Amino acid sequence: MGIFKIEGGHQLKGEITPQGAKNEALQILCAVLLTDEKVTIHNIPDILDINKLMSLLENLGVKTQKLGKGSYSFQADEININYLESMAFHSEGQSLRGSIMIVGPLLTRFGVAYIPQPGGDKIGRRRLDTHFEGFIKLGADFKYDSDNHIYSVKANGLTGTDMLLDEASVTGTSNIIMAAVLAKGTTTIYNAACEPYVQQLCRMLNNMGADIQGIGSNFITINGVEKLSGCTHTILPDMIEIGSWIGLAAMTQSEITIKNVGWEHLGLIPNVFRKLGIKLERQGDDIYIPAHKDGYEIQSYIDGSILTVADAPWPGFTPDLLSIVLVVATQARGEVLIHQKMFESRLFFIDKLIDMGAKIILCDPHRATVIGNDFKSPLRATLMTSPDIRAGIALLIAALSAKGTSIIYNIEQIDRGYEDIDERLRSLGAKIIRVN
Repeated sequence: MGIFKIEGGHQLKGEITPQGAKNEALQILCAVLLTDEKVTIHNIPDILDINKLMSLLENLGVKTQKLGKGSYSFQADEININYLESMAFHSEGQSLRGSIMIVGPLLTRFGVAYIPQPGGDKIGRRRLDTHFEGFIKLGADFKYDSDNHIYSVKANGLTGTDMLLDEASVTGTSNIIMAAVLAKGTTTIYNAACEPYVQQLCRMLNNMGADIQGIGSNFITINGVEKLSGCTHTILPDMIEIGSWIGLAAMTQSEITIKNVGWEHLGLIPNVFRKLGIKLERQGDDIYIPAHKDGYEIQSYIDGSILTVADAPWPGFTPDLLSIVLVVATQARGEVLIHQKMFESRLFFIDKLIDMGAKIILCDPHRATVIGNDFKSPLRATLMTSPDIRAGIALLIAALSAKGTSIIYNIEQIDRGYEDIDERLRSLGAKIIRVN
Protein backbone atom coordinates (compact mmCIF):
# COMPACT_ATOMS: atom_id res chain seq x y z
CA MET A 1 0.00 0.00 0.00
CA GLY A 2 1.33 3.44 -0.94
CA ILE A 3 1.18 6.80 0.80
CA PHE A 4 1.46 10.43 -0.27
CA LYS A 5 3.71 12.72 1.71
CA ILE A 6 2.64 16.34 1.12
CA GLU A 7 4.32 19.53 2.23
CA GLY A 8 1.48 22.01 2.09
CA GLY A 9 1.16 25.77 2.15
CA HIS A 10 2.85 26.44 -1.21
CA GLN A 11 1.36 28.41 -4.09
CA LEU A 12 1.25 26.57 -7.39
CA LYS A 13 1.44 27.90 -10.94
CA GLY A 14 1.16 26.60 -14.47
CA GLU A 15 -1.02 24.73 -16.95
CA ILE A 16 -2.65 21.33 -16.62
CA THR A 17 -4.63 19.23 -19.10
CA PRO A 18 -7.49 17.07 -17.82
CA GLN A 19 -7.46 13.34 -18.47
CA GLY A 20 -10.19 11.53 -20.38
CA ALA A 21 -13.45 11.13 -18.49
CA LYS A 22 -13.41 8.04 -16.26
CA ASN A 23 -17.18 7.67 -16.13
CA GLU A 24 -17.50 7.89 -19.90
CA ALA A 25 -14.67 5.43 -20.48
CA LEU A 26 -16.35 2.79 -18.28
CA GLN A 27 -19.35 2.83 -20.65
CA ILE A 28 -17.55 3.30 -23.96
CA LEU A 29 -15.15 0.40 -23.34
CA CYS A 30 -18.03 -1.98 -22.66
CA ALA A 31 -19.74 -0.92 -25.89
CA VAL A 32 -16.95 -2.62 -27.91
CA LEU A 33 -18.67 -5.92 -26.97
CA LEU A 34 -21.60 -5.01 -29.24
CA THR A 35 -19.74 -5.70 -32.50
CA ASP A 36 -17.21 -8.15 -33.92
CA GLU A 37 -15.54 -5.32 -35.85
CA LYS A 38 -12.62 -3.18 -34.72
CA VAL A 39 -13.36 -0.17 -32.51
CA THR A 40 -10.75 2.55 -31.90
CA ILE A 41 -10.99 4.74 -28.80
CA HIS A 42 -8.86 7.81 -28.02
CA ASN A 43 -8.22 9.71 -24.76
CA ILE A 44 -8.63 6.70 -22.45
CA PRO A 45 -7.38 7.65 -18.96
CA ASP A 46 -4.53 5.55 -17.56
CA ILE A 47 -6.12 4.94 -14.15
CA LEU A 48 -6.66 1.90 -11.97
CA ASP A 49 -10.40 1.37 -12.57
CA ILE A 50 -10.07 1.67 -16.35
CA ASN A 51 -7.04 -0.61 -16.49
CA LYS A 52 -8.97 -3.21 -14.47
CA LEU A 53 -11.88 -3.04 -16.91
CA MET A 54 -9.56 -3.38 -19.91
CA SER A 55 -7.96 -6.43 -18.29
CA LEU A 56 -11.42 -7.94 -17.72
CA LEU A 57 -12.33 -7.37 -21.40
CA GLU A 58 -9.09 -9.01 -22.52
CA ASN A 59 -9.81 -12.03 -20.32
CA LEU A 60 -13.24 -12.25 -21.98
CA GLY A 61 -11.48 -12.52 -25.32
CA VAL A 62 -11.43 -8.90 -26.55
CA LYS A 63 -8.31 -8.29 -28.65
CA THR A 64 -6.64 -5.08 -27.49
CA GLN A 65 -3.88 -3.13 -29.20
CA LYS A 66 -2.24 0.02 -27.88
CA LEU A 67 -1.86 2.64 -30.62
CA GLY A 68 -0.35 5.42 -28.52
CA LYS A 69 -0.86 7.19 -25.20
CA GLY A 70 -4.54 6.85 -24.35
CA SER A 71 -5.39 5.32 -27.76
CA TYR A 72 -6.36 1.66 -28.25
CA SER A 73 -8.15 -0.56 -30.73
CA PHE A 74 -10.51 -3.31 -29.57
CA GLN A 75 -12.04 -6.25 -31.41
CA ALA A 76 -14.59 -8.54 -29.76
CA ASP A 77 -14.80 -11.22 -32.46
CA GLU A 78 -13.85 -14.21 -30.28
CA ILE A 79 -15.62 -13.76 -26.94
CA ASN A 80 -15.35 -16.59 -24.41
CA ILE A 81 -18.72 -16.52 -22.67
CA ASN A 82 -17.68 -19.43 -20.45
CA TYR A 83 -15.22 -17.09 -18.72
CA LEU A 84 -18.22 -15.45 -17.01
CA GLU A 85 -18.70 -18.60 -14.92
CA SER A 86 -15.09 -18.79 -13.74
CA MET A 87 -13.77 -17.92 -10.29
CA ALA A 88 -11.28 -15.54 -11.94
CA PHE A 89 -14.14 -13.48 -13.39
CA HIS A 90 -15.97 -13.59 -10.08
CA SER A 91 -12.92 -12.02 -8.41
CA GLU A 92 -12.38 -9.45 -11.18
CA GLY A 93 -16.01 -8.36 -11.32
CA GLN A 94 -16.30 -7.93 -7.56
CA SER A 95 -13.36 -5.51 -7.48
CA LEU A 96 -14.80 -3.08 -10.04
CA ARG A 97 -18.22 -1.45 -9.93
CA GLY A 98 -17.95 -0.56 -13.61
CA SER A 99 -18.11 -4.27 -14.47
CA ILE A 100 -21.91 -3.99 -14.37
CA MET A 101 -21.69 -2.22 -17.76
CA ILE A 102 -20.74 -5.43 -19.61
CA VAL A 103 -24.16 -6.97 -18.87
CA GLY A 104 -26.24 -5.04 -21.43
CA PRO A 105 -23.89 -5.64 -24.38
CA LEU A 106 -23.36 -9.35 -23.57
CA LEU A 107 -27.09 -9.96 -23.01
CA THR A 108 -28.20 -8.43 -26.30
CA ARG A 109 -25.43 -9.94 -28.45
CA PHE A 110 -24.94 -13.36 -26.84
CA GLY A 111 -28.19 -13.90 -24.93
CA VAL A 112 -26.59 -14.34 -21.52
CA ALA A 113 -24.61 -12.39 -18.92
CA TYR A 114 -23.41 -13.00 -15.37
CA ILE A 115 -22.00 -10.51 -12.93
CA PRO A 116 -20.94 -10.83 -9.29
CA GLN A 117 -22.14 -8.13 -6.94
CA PRO A 118 -19.71 -5.36 -7.91
CA GLY A 119 -17.56 -3.37 -5.51
CA GLY A 120 -16.45 0.25 -5.81
CA ASP A 121 -16.53 3.18 -3.40
CA LYS A 122 -18.08 2.63 0.04
CA ILE A 123 -20.25 5.73 -0.11
CA GLY A 124 -23.65 4.27 0.68
CA ARG A 125 -26.28 2.18 -1.11
CA ARG A 126 -25.81 1.97 -4.87
CA ARG A 127 -28.57 -0.32 -6.05
CA LEU A 128 -28.64 -2.06 -9.42
CA ASP A 129 -32.42 -2.45 -9.71
CA THR A 130 -32.73 0.04 -12.58
CA HIS A 131 -30.36 -2.01 -14.75
CA PHE A 132 -32.07 -5.35 -14.23
CA GLU A 133 -35.64 -4.02 -14.31
CA GLY A 134 -34.80 -2.60 -17.74
CA PHE A 135 -33.42 -5.92 -18.96
CA ILE A 136 -36.51 -7.74 -17.67
CA LYS A 137 -38.79 -5.32 -19.55
CA LEU A 138 -36.81 -6.08 -22.70
CA GLY A 139 -37.64 -9.77 -22.22
CA ALA A 140 -34.74 -11.18 -20.18
CA ASP A 141 -35.06 -13.74 -17.39
CA PHE A 142 -33.35 -12.57 -14.20
CA LYS A 143 -31.95 -14.64 -11.34
CA TYR A 144 -29.95 -13.79 -8.24
CA ASP A 145 -27.81 -16.40 -6.51
CA SER A 146 -27.88 -15.13 -2.93
CA ASP A 147 -25.33 -17.69 -1.75
CA ASN A 148 -22.65 -16.58 -4.21
CA HIS A 149 -23.96 -13.04 -4.79
CA ILE A 150 -24.16 -13.50 -8.57
CA TYR A 151 -26.69 -11.81 -10.87
CA SER A 152 -27.60 -13.51 -14.15
CA VAL A 153 -29.78 -12.58 -17.12
CA LYS A 154 -30.70 -14.72 -20.13
CA ALA A 155 -32.84 -14.14 -23.21
CA ASN A 156 -33.57 -15.76 -26.57
CA GLY A 157 -33.59 -12.34 -28.19
CA LEU A 158 -34.71 -9.03 -26.68
CA THR A 159 -37.81 -7.12 -27.76
CA GLY A 160 -38.25 -3.36 -27.69
CA THR A 161 -40.69 -1.85 -25.21
CA ASP A 162 -41.69 1.37 -23.46
CA MET A 163 -40.23 1.97 -20.02
CA LEU A 164 -40.26 4.65 -17.33
CA LEU A 165 -37.17 4.49 -15.15
CA ASP A 166 -37.75 4.86 -11.41
CA GLU A 167 -34.52 6.89 -11.18
CA ALA A 168 -32.44 8.75 -13.76
CA SER A 169 -29.49 6.40 -13.29
CA VAL A 170 -26.55 7.21 -15.57
CA THR A 171 -25.14 3.68 -15.70
CA GLY A 172 -28.64 2.16 -15.70
CA THR A 173 -29.68 4.29 -18.67
CA SER A 174 -26.51 3.46 -20.60
CA ASN A 175 -26.73 -0.27 -19.87
CA ILE A 176 -30.36 -0.42 -21.05
CA ILE A 177 -29.51 1.58 -24.19
CA MET A 178 -26.72 -0.86 -25.06
CA ALA A 179 -29.12 -3.79 -24.58
CA ALA A 180 -31.84 -2.14 -26.68
CA VAL A 181 -29.74 -1.25 -29.74
CA LEU A 182 -29.82 -4.88 -30.97
CA ALA A 183 -33.33 -5.67 -29.71
CA LYS A 184 -36.22 -6.24 -32.14
CA GLY A 185 -38.48 -3.23 -32.52
CA THR A 186 -38.50 0.11 -30.76
CA THR A 187 -37.59 0.91 -27.16
CA THR A 188 -38.45 4.19 -25.45
CA ILE A 189 -36.84 5.24 -22.18
CA TYR A 190 -38.49 8.03 -20.18
CA ASN A 191 -36.73 9.64 -17.20
CA ALA A 192 -33.46 8.68 -18.85
CA ALA A 193 -30.24 10.21 -17.57
CA CYS A 194 -28.94 12.83 -20.00
CA GLU A 195 -25.37 13.35 -18.70
CA PRO A 196 -22.68 14.03 -21.31
CA TYR A 197 -21.42 10.46 -20.75
CA VAL A 198 -24.77 9.06 -21.93
CA GLN A 199 -24.81 11.47 -24.86
CA GLN A 200 -21.32 10.39 -25.87
CA LEU A 201 -22.28 6.71 -25.70
CA CYS A 202 -25.36 7.32 -27.88
CA ARG A 203 -23.32 9.21 -30.49
CA MET A 204 -20.75 6.42 -30.57
CA LEU A 205 -23.48 3.78 -31.00
CA ASN A 206 -25.07 5.78 -33.81
CA ASN A 207 -21.68 5.93 -35.52
CA MET A 208 -21.65 2.14 -35.24
CA GLY A 209 -25.00 1.93 -37.02
CA ALA A 210 -27.50 2.20 -34.16
CA ASP A 211 -30.66 4.32 -34.43
CA ILE A 212 -30.96 6.38 -31.25
CA GLN A 213 -33.05 9.55 -31.07
CA GLY A 214 -33.58 12.14 -28.34
CA ILE A 215 -29.90 12.34 -27.37
CA GLY A 216 -29.40 14.88 -24.59
CA SER A 217 -33.03 14.68 -23.41
CA ASN A 218 -34.71 12.50 -20.78
CA PHE A 219 -36.80 10.73 -23.44
CA ILE A 220 -34.73 8.42 -25.64
CA THR A 221 -36.00 6.31 -28.52
CA ILE A 222 -33.98 3.32 -29.76
CA ASN A 223 -34.96 1.57 -32.97
CA GLY A 224 -33.27 -1.82 -32.86
CA VAL A 225 -30.90 -2.87 -35.65
CA GLU A 226 -29.56 -6.31 -36.59
CA LYS A 227 -25.85 -5.54 -36.45
CA LEU A 228 -23.37 -2.85 -35.42
CA SER A 229 -20.07 -2.06 -37.10
CA GLY A 230 -16.78 -0.62 -35.88
CA CYS A 231 -16.04 3.06 -35.33
CA THR A 232 -13.58 5.59 -33.90
CA HIS A 233 -14.46 7.55 -30.76
CA THR A 234 -12.74 10.18 -28.60
CA ILE A 235 -13.57 10.44 -24.89
CA LEU A 236 -14.39 13.86 -23.40
CA PRO A 237 -12.18 15.62 -20.82
CA ASP A 238 -13.04 14.54 -17.27
CA MET A 239 -15.30 17.22 -15.80
CA ILE A 240 -14.77 15.84 -12.28
CA GLU A 241 -11.03 16.32 -12.64
CA ILE A 242 -11.61 19.80 -14.05
CA GLY A 243 -13.65 20.70 -10.97
CA SER A 244 -10.91 19.23 -8.78
CA TRP A 245 -8.30 21.51 -10.39
CA ILE A 246 -10.56 24.54 -9.87
CA GLY A 247 -10.82 23.67 -6.19
CA LEU A 248 -7.06 23.11 -5.96
CA ALA A 249 -6.33 26.54 -7.45
CA ALA A 250 -8.69 28.27 -5.01
CA MET A 251 -7.49 26.46 -1.88
CA THR A 252 -3.79 27.03 -2.63
CA GLN A 253 -4.41 30.59 -3.89
CA SER A 254 -2.66 29.61 -7.11
CA GLU A 255 -2.74 30.83 -10.71
CA ILE A 256 -3.63 27.83 -12.85
CA THR A 257 -4.86 27.37 -16.41
CA ILE A 258 -6.84 24.21 -17.19
CA LYS A 259 -6.46 23.37 -20.87
CA ASN A 260 -9.03 22.01 -23.34
CA VAL A 261 -11.89 21.52 -20.88
CA GLY A 262 -14.83 21.16 -23.28
CA TRP A 263 -16.79 24.12 -21.89
CA GLU A 264 -20.07 23.07 -23.55
CA HIS A 265 -20.09 19.87 -21.47
CA LEU A 266 -19.42 21.41 -18.02
CA GLY A 267 -23.01 22.35 -17.22
CA LEU A 268 -23.39 24.10 -13.85
CA ILE A 269 -19.87 23.34 -12.61
CA PRO A 270 -18.37 26.80 -13.35
CA ASN A 271 -21.43 28.58 -11.92
CA VAL A 272 -21.34 26.67 -8.63
CA PHE A 273 -17.67 27.54 -8.08
CA ARG A 274 -18.45 31.17 -8.92
CA LYS A 275 -21.14 31.15 -6.21
CA LEU A 276 -18.36 30.22 -3.79
CA GLY A 277 -16.58 33.39 -4.87
CA ILE A 278 -14.01 31.79 -7.17
CA LYS A 279 -13.08 33.80 -10.24
CA LEU A 280 -13.04 31.82 -13.49
CA GLU A 281 -12.18 33.16 -16.92
CA ARG A 282 -13.01 31.42 -20.17
CA GLN A 283 -10.07 31.68 -22.57
CA GLY A 284 -11.05 29.82 -25.72
CA ASP A 285 -11.64 26.27 -24.49
CA ASP A 286 -9.47 26.79 -21.40
CA ILE A 287 -10.30 27.85 -17.85
CA TYR A 288 -8.00 30.43 -16.26
CA ILE A 289 -8.10 30.77 -12.47
CA PRO A 290 -6.15 33.75 -11.08
CA ALA A 291 -4.42 33.57 -7.73
CA HIS A 292 -7.04 34.45 -5.08
CA LYS A 293 -4.64 36.40 -2.88
CA ASP A 294 -7.51 38.16 -1.11
CA GLY A 295 -9.52 34.95 -0.73
CA TYR A 296 -13.05 34.36 -2.01
CA GLU A 297 -16.49 35.09 -0.59
CA ILE A 298 -19.53 32.80 -0.72
CA GLN A 299 -22.63 34.39 -2.17
CA SER A 300 -25.90 34.44 -0.24
CA TYR A 301 -29.35 34.12 -1.77
CA ILE A 302 -31.05 37.39 -2.68
CA ASP A 303 -33.07 37.29 0.56
CA GLY A 304 -29.85 36.97 2.57
CA SER A 305 -30.27 33.30 3.48
CA ILE A 306 -27.38 30.86 3.46
CA LEU A 307 -26.31 29.34 0.14
CA THR A 308 -27.07 25.64 -0.38
CA VAL A 309 -25.04 23.53 -2.81
CA ALA A 310 -26.80 20.26 -3.62
CA ASP A 311 -26.34 17.49 -6.16
CA ALA A 312 -28.95 16.79 -8.83
CA PRO A 313 -29.31 14.82 -12.07
CA TRP A 314 -27.77 16.48 -15.11
CA PRO A 315 -27.76 19.34 -15.91
CA GLY A 316 -27.72 19.82 -12.14
CA PHE A 317 -24.49 19.76 -10.14
CA THR A 318 -22.72 16.41 -10.11
CA PRO A 319 -22.48 14.63 -6.73
CA ASP A 320 -18.86 13.70 -7.51
CA LEU A 321 -17.76 17.29 -6.89
CA LEU A 322 -19.53 17.96 -3.59
CA SER A 323 -16.46 16.74 -1.66
CA ILE A 324 -14.35 19.32 -3.51
CA VAL A 325 -16.86 22.10 -2.88
CA LEU A 326 -16.94 21.25 0.82
CA VAL A 327 -13.15 21.50 1.13
CA VAL A 328 -13.02 24.75 -0.87
CA ALA A 329 -15.65 26.27 1.44
CA THR A 330 -13.47 25.69 4.53
CA GLN A 331 -11.28 28.68 3.56
CA ALA A 332 -13.97 30.93 2.08
CA ARG A 333 -15.57 33.99 3.65
CA GLY A 334 -19.09 33.06 4.65
CA GLU A 335 -21.10 29.90 5.17
CA VAL A 336 -22.63 27.25 2.94
CA LEU A 337 -24.84 24.20 3.42
CA ILE A 338 -23.66 21.14 1.48
CA HIS A 339 -26.51 18.73 0.72
CA GLN A 340 -25.42 15.32 -0.61
CA LYS A 341 -28.74 13.79 -1.64
CA MET A 342 -27.59 10.69 -3.45
CA PHE A 343 -25.16 8.87 -1.14
CA GLU A 344 -25.54 8.71 2.63
CA SER A 345 -21.89 7.99 3.48
CA ARG A 346 -20.06 10.45 1.28
CA LEU A 347 -19.69 13.16 3.92
CA PHE A 348 -18.13 10.92 6.53
CA PHE A 349 -14.59 12.04 5.65
CA ILE A 350 -15.12 15.47 7.19
CA ASP A 351 -13.84 14.35 10.59
CA LYS A 352 -10.33 14.62 9.12
CA LEU A 353 -11.03 18.16 7.93
CA ILE A 354 -12.25 19.06 11.42
CA ASP A 355 -8.99 17.63 12.81
CA MET A 356 -7.18 19.96 10.41
CA GLY A 357 -9.01 22.99 11.83
CA ALA A 358 -12.00 23.28 9.51
CA LYS A 359 -15.27 24.54 10.97
CA ILE A 360 -17.87 22.02 9.81
CA ILE A 361 -21.10 20.87 11.42
CA LEU A 362 -22.32 17.47 10.20
CA CYS A 363 -26.08 17.92 10.40
CA ASP A 364 -26.96 14.35 9.35
CA PRO A 365 -25.54 11.76 6.87
CA HIS A 366 -26.58 13.94 3.93
CA ARG A 367 -25.92 17.53 5.06
CA ALA A 368 -23.04 19.55 6.43
CA THR A 369 -22.70 23.25 7.21
CA VAL A 370 -19.30 24.79 6.51
CA ILE A 371 -18.16 28.04 8.16
CA GLY A 372 -15.22 29.42 6.20
CA ASN A 373 -11.93 30.42 7.84
CA ASP A 374 -11.10 33.05 5.18
CA PHE A 375 -7.43 31.85 5.27
CA LYS A 376 -7.06 33.56 8.68
CA SER A 377 -6.70 30.15 10.28
CA PRO A 378 -4.91 27.81 7.84
CA LEU A 379 -5.64 24.12 7.94
CA ARG A 380 -3.16 22.03 9.92
CA ALA A 381 -1.22 19.11 8.49
CA THR A 382 -2.24 15.67 9.74
CA LEU A 383 -2.32 11.92 9.04
CA MET A 384 -5.35 10.70 7.09
CA THR A 385 -6.68 7.83 4.99
CA SER A 386 -8.47 8.11 1.66
CA PRO A 387 -11.89 6.39 2.00
CA ASP A 388 -12.95 6.74 -1.68
CA ILE A 389 -11.88 8.44 -4.89
CA ARG A 390 -13.59 11.81 -4.43
CA ALA A 391 -12.99 12.16 -0.70
CA GLY A 392 -9.38 11.17 -1.39
CA ILE A 393 -8.77 14.01 -3.84
CA ALA A 394 -10.57 16.43 -1.50
CA LEU A 395 -8.23 15.45 1.36
CA LEU A 396 -5.25 15.78 -0.97
CA ILE A 397 -6.32 19.35 -1.86
CA ALA A 398 -6.75 20.12 1.86
CA ALA A 399 -3.23 18.78 2.53
CA LEU A 400 -1.74 20.94 -0.24
CA SER A 401 -3.35 23.97 1.41
CA ALA A 402 -2.40 23.07 4.99
CA LYS A 403 0.70 24.26 6.83
CA GLY A 404 3.19 21.47 7.50
CA THR A 405 3.57 17.92 6.20
CA SER A 406 0.58 15.63 5.81
CA ILE A 407 0.48 11.90 5.14
CA ILE A 408 -2.34 10.26 3.16
CA TYR A 409 -2.74 6.48 3.32
CA ASN A 410 -4.69 4.22 0.95
CA ILE A 411 -3.81 6.36 -2.06
CA GLU A 412 -4.83 3.51 -4.36
CA GLN A 413 -8.33 4.95 -3.97
CA ILE A 414 -7.10 8.20 -5.55
CA ASP A 415 -5.25 6.29 -8.29
CA ARG A 416 -8.56 4.67 -9.25
CA GLY A 417 -9.74 7.98 -10.67
CA TYR A 418 -6.77 10.30 -11.23
CA GLU A 419 -3.95 9.66 -13.69
CA ASP A 420 -0.36 10.28 -12.49
CA ILE A 421 -1.76 12.70 -9.91
CA ASP A 422 1.49 13.23 -7.98
CA GLU A 423 3.59 13.79 -11.11
CA ARG A 424 1.10 16.27 -12.55
CA LEU A 425 0.90 18.16 -9.25
CA ARG A 426 4.69 18.38 -9.11
CA SER A 427 4.63 19.98 -12.58
CA LEU A 428 2.66 22.82 -10.95
CA GLY A 429 5.17 23.15 -8.12
CA ALA A 430 3.49 20.98 -5.48
CA LYS A 431 5.67 19.33 -2.83
CA ILE A 432 4.34 15.78 -3.00
CA ILE A 433 6.06 12.41 -3.09
CA ARG A 434 4.76 8.87 -3.37
CA VAL A 435 6.17 6.35 -0.89
CA ASN A 436 5.53 2.62 -1.15
